[in-house]
Amino acid sequence: MQFHLNGFELTGEKSPSSLKENNSPLELPSEVDVLIVGAGPAGLTLAAQLAACVDVKTCIIEETQQRLSMGRADGIACRTMEMFNAFGFAERSMREAYWVNEVAFWSPSNSHSREIVRSEKIKDTEIGLSEFPHVILSQARVHDFFLEIMEQSATKLTPHYSTVLKKLKVDTISNNLYPVTVQLEKAAANRKSKLQTIRCRYVVGCDGAHSIVRREIGRELEGDSYNKAWGVMDILAVTNFPDIRLKTIIRSAADGNLLIIPREGGYMVRFYIELEALGYKEKLKNKKIEVEDLIKAASRILHPYTLDIKEVGWWSVYNIGQRLCQKFDDVDEEVECETFPRVFIVGDACHTHSPKAGQGMNVSMSDSFNLGWKLVSVLRGQASPSLLHTYSSERRAVAKELIDFDREFSQLFNTKTSPSSGRLTEKQVVDPERLQSYFIKHARYTAGVEIQYRPSLIVGSEDHQNLAKGFVIGTRFHSAPVIRVADMKCMQLGHTITADFRWRIFIFSSAINSEVDLAKIMKLGEFLSVSNSSPVNLFTPTDSDIDSVIDVRVILQDVQDTCLFEAMPQTFFPQKGKYGLRDYEKIFCSDKSDGNDIFNLRQINRNNGCVVLIRPDQYIAKILPLDHISETSEFFFQFMIKQSGPKEKTATIGSG
Repeated sequence: MQFHLNGFELTGEKSPSSLKENNSPLELPSEVDVLIVGAGPAGLTLAAQLAACVDVKTCIIEETQQRLSMGRADGIACRTMEMFNAFGFAERSMREAYWVNEVAFWSPSNSHSREIVRSEKIKDTEIGLSEFPHVILSQARVHDFFLEIMEQSATKLTPHYSTVLKKLKVDTISNNLYPVTVQLEKAAANRKSKLQTIRCRYVVGCDGAHSIVRREIGRELEGDSYNKAWGVMDILAVTNFPDIRLKTIIRSAADGNLLIIPREGGYMVRFYIELEALGYKEKLKNKKIEVEDLIKAASRILHPYTLDIKEVGWWSVYNIGQRLCQKFDDVDEEVECETFPRVFIVGDACHTHSPKAGQGMNVSMSDSFNLGWKLVSVLRGQASPSLLHTYSSERRAVAKELIDFDREFSQLFNTKTSPSSGRLTEKQVVDPERLQSYFIKHARYTAGVEIQYRPSLIVGSEDHQNLAKGFVIGTRFHSAPVIRVADMKCMQLGHTITADFRWRIFIFSSAINSEVDLAKIMKLGEFLSVSNSSPVNLFTPTDSDIDSVIDVRVILQDVQDTCLFEAMPQTFFPQKGKYGLRDYEKIFCSDKSDGNDIFNLRQINRNNGCVVLIRPDQYIAKILPLDHISETSEFFFQFMIKQSGPKEKTATIGSG
């Protein structure tokens, strides 16, 4: 898909007609379960999750007058694409996006230091890291996809634009069902702005680096910033620079550094340009930098190559800062055992950093993906409010790692390659190869797959990690190909984990060579369906489908094992819905073609098999031996609330 050929266009694919600008003054509710403040990537990720819940009343507000149309973030990591697939729009994203396949590094020529030469080209991500690529796609299109999900959901959730949070107060004394009171100001066309009060059970601040929610709960961004200005611009240009359609890092001898990010559409390119250093206590807003300054700086860095910019679609300037809040909710650490959080902050509201590593939008959306299922579990009475403490503990640790990475990466990127400026000593000069080595070393991190949550209520110990060494406890579930037995369809096992708030129990069978081996699977299925201590029976509400909270699936080792399909326990193809129709898509076998065997790829013990417990956000919570599956109930009892059990479904005849 190519566009931008004859000038800058807002989108490549036409936005859905249903995504109309919200200029009409929608009535704000008086009470909500969740108020989301901010309709950026973090806010919309959370809103898209909650929009599916007719039993959760959600409101999302946004201070701008309409949805985003251009600019801002554009890098989408492999892990984020996996999350997009859970929402159902990964393929659309890939179809529109630029795929980052290689990265080129340029540095000063040894013979002519004022000229640049290519020093190396490397693969952007290692083979097999994910089934999805690292892509570049406008943040505005990401917004479109989430807004479409919201509009097409049962709740028809729509942002209230031109609405600003003014005040927020949490009632920590009385036992109030709606303990958070907020005052909102909604702008109205041709008349005075209207103040309105809303009572909320929970508030989530996704309102950026200048977050009002953060201010209202007394949190502060702490950290530092470099006195270094950077410019960013999306351009249509004619150039003889050979790597203009590759992600490229250029470090010049004395004219600064440049990061080139090709954009979707085949023609547009984004430049991140190092500008002059700011003076002591000098404010960027007082610098009066114009787009012509960015163009001149980019031209100097690209020398001896030429740059003829025909059109600038969007541009901005910023200075680097790495800042982090001590907590991502309204409960201080010393009183966590006494109370539960009611207000959360997400994304730039609780951590800020430079955009050069392409992590900002990705980490912000991951914050919301982590929080969403926890809020729904608590609001539905399925989990204790203590579960909500894990949001801040898990995501702050991730943000701290990001800040540390960004600080070091920015220092390497900002440091000169030559002391010719006269202000740098030899020790301050960084060998260009050091930046390349750092990039390669941290490729898994920038792809978003290196995150590992620590043991907690929802992350178990590593006692049985040896049963599946490729499924590291606390990390995201690394998908692999399998064959669905019912229709022999080849597919990715991880794609069965959608954004639907359900836990998954994946049962990887031992080798079925005898009646004894078969009996293990039968016994396990019987336990899950019949036993009073089965997690399925303990934690599924009455009148709900048996897999509505915990989705159990089986992966057999060999295709010949599929002859056992009809002998499998009913748990593995349960009856669901008002007609008691059977779900035949719970049983899989390994795909042994072209080295795709999941048991080999993820180092699963063939003799013993294992049980892998996966959270609703696709992270691995626990691994157990097949004969220890009862321990899943013990694990769930740490944070989940016992229910009365699913209603048994039976097949019916007629329309009923």
